[in-house]
Amino acid sequence: MLPGVTLPASLAELLGALRPVFTAPSSGTFCGLVAGLAGQVRRRTVCGMLLGACLGRVWPHDRAHYFFAQAAWELDELGLAVARLVVAALVPEGAAVTVAVDDSVFRRAGRKVFGACWQHDGSVPDRAKKSFGTCFVTVGIVVSLPFCTRPVCLPVLARLYIPGHGTPHAPRQGGAVVVPGSKIALAASLVTLLAGALPGRALDVVGDAAYHGPALRHLPPGVTWTCRLPKNAVLHALPPPRVPGTRGRPPSKGPRLGTPADVAATAHFTPATVRVYGRAQHTKVAAADCLWYGSFHTRPVRVILARTRASTLALITTDLATTPTGLITRYAARWSIEQAFADARTVLGAGEARTRTPRSVARTVPFALLTHTLVITWYARHGHDPADITARRTAQPWYATKTEPAFEDMLTKLRRTLITTRISGGSAVTPTPSQTRAVLAAWHAAAA
Repeated sequence: MLPGVTLPASLAELLGALRPVFTAPSSGTFCGLVAGLAGQVRRRTVCGMLLGACLGRVWPHDRAHYFFAQAAWELDELGLAVARLVVAALVPEGAAVTVAVDDSVFRRAGRKVFGACWQHDGSVPDRAKKSFGTCFVTVGIVVSLPFCTRPVCLPVLARLYIPGHGTPHAPRQGGAVVVPGSKIALAASLVTLLAGALPGRALDVVGDAAYHGPALRHLPPGVTWTCRLPKNAVLHALPPPRVPGTRGRPPSKGPRLGTPADVAATAHFTPATVRVYGRAQHTKVAAADCLWYGSFHTRPVRVILARTRASTLALITTDLATTPTGLITRYAARWSIEQAFADARTVLGAGEARTRTPRSVARTVPFALLTHTLVITWYARHGHDPADITARRTAQPWYATKTEPAFEDMLTKLRRTLITTRISGGSAVTPTPSQTRAVLAAWHAAAA
């Protein structure tokens, strides 16, 4: 296999599809660090990845640091290669690809951490909603797995965002190249890259209320955008047809319709049942074609209103073909990217690497997010076994209603596969389950 690296054949096949992105030395380092990040149960720093892969006495630690700080590989190219892998493995052929966009702050400490600053963090429990760290705008592919009732988001592209200073993009050997841009402009550029890497595939993008703006006026053909409509957005009717024989420029927009609340006050709602968050929900929906001149200029859009006893949800979309209930279900799937951030941060350790230089900071968190995607892809293709859930309920009886795997279960299955491969490497004898459990028990006891 690789010097010092022992991988199961299933994982080696998966990572082998990404080999063209790297040079030969970087490809081996990448495989070792992916296995190390997945296998590490304590501090998931760069050196911790070496320990997780049992390479601490095989590779010098600067090999791992060099991979993030100076090695000649492009983060976007790696993300697009992972995206093609995900679509080929988990998205039905010819089906539209649902894409979620969002940003998340990974907390850091220290004045010399590149890109770290105080910025808005919605996950902070206090009222200020601010934390000190690095912010990454992320694009993920939302898939339906046969063993999960909820949609799952697999991050594929991520870039560092610095408020008011621009965005480090495409770092090269001489350092990071900084180009100005807002979060929405950054998200639009990442979606454009993804659309170019998936020719012939329609992309249905969903985002929260922060992801709207003039940057969305030039999306590639085949890309639709759906987001929550801000309450202060001003909508207009479609422009009237031009009367033959009239002079002057035709009007670019029709009469003012007002804010979403104004539109909802005059809309006709009909009862409907939508499936959101894994369950059916009864609601009332209304739809209207209009213009949102501030964000989409003269492109026709559709407003979707969903009313419950508690509140009214207003969505805006460039997708004029999908039914209102289908759009609401698609938007509800956006929450899966929030779950992906939480799993990558708390279970996998994204953001724990103590890097400080521009290239290292711009690469380590996206590397962890891509590892999160590779773990789920590996589990869906090679690791799923219904008996795993039965074993989890037996070991932890308080999970009496657990019927499907969480990301932690998928990662645990990969760790056990890595351990089995490592202790049987070079031997024709496969270790017994009791031997594997003994190694696992010792590992978890050392990490306690």
